[in-house]
Amino acid sequence: MQEMKREYTIVIVTHNMQQASRVSDRTAFFTTEVSADGDARTGLLVEYDLTQTIFANPQDERIENYVTGRFG
Repeated sequence: MQEMKREYTIVIVTHNMQQASRVSDRTAFFTTEVSADGDARTGLLVEYDLTQTIFANPQDERIENYVTGRFG
């Protein structure tokens, strides 16, 4: 992948935080919000930044809780 990313944009969807931090240059964190009546879920982009920033200094507490294993 390291060789391929010089010529291509590669999108990886994973729940494996070690993999994400090891191979990505940028990381996006998504979650879902449930409607008030509970019958619909909407996808939400929480934060997108350099991978190092997401893992070391995220702006949203949900991300810090997820990458440290306190949530999810």
